[in-house]
Amino acid sequence: MSKQRQQVTISADSKTKLADVLFRQNIPQGIILRENPRNITHFHSYGGISKFFDGLAAGTLWGTVCGSCGNAGIWLPPRVHCPDCWQEMSWVKIDTSQATVYTHSTTNYPGAGFKATVPCPLISVEIPGICTKLMSYLSEFGDGEPYIGMPIRPVFSQNPTYTILDLSWVSRD
Repeated sequence: MSKQRQQVTISADSKTKLADVLFRQNIPQGIILRENPRNITHFHSYGGISKFFDGLAAGTLWGTVCGSCGNAGIWLPPRVHCPDCWQEMSWVKIDTSQATVYTHSTTNYPGAGFKATVPCPLISVEIPGICTKLMSYLSEFGDGEPYIGMPIRPVFSQNPTYTILDLSWVSRD
């Protein structure tokens, strides 16, 4: 008695596309580079820090502070729980009037997922009273910018995506 078996088939819809160039570099002869497009929907929950991303969409920068031990100061990006005593943090609005560039680097050859144009100045933002540095980017810059100590102010996207890219910085001058 023979059992009926299921068969696995491979869809003929996908056609192989070979690439000759990757990141503006020619592929060496004898190396196969196959383009493999993907279409994936990813859902990501911000959970306890959702208020931070709501704030970016509304043009407000929020941080967190521990009301129990208060040792660390204000955290930006925010934390749900205090890293010192593990108590729930409280939300506070961030005063960015004295924000400056702490350090910087300019990217010219980003990875595939990079959304901004190049060159793009990536900055570490220092804000008095904040115990952490916030990584971001300058959305406008001139010759000689950015520089360490440069006064900056936040710019919030007019078309929010509810990601950290809704926040950029420009010179305060």
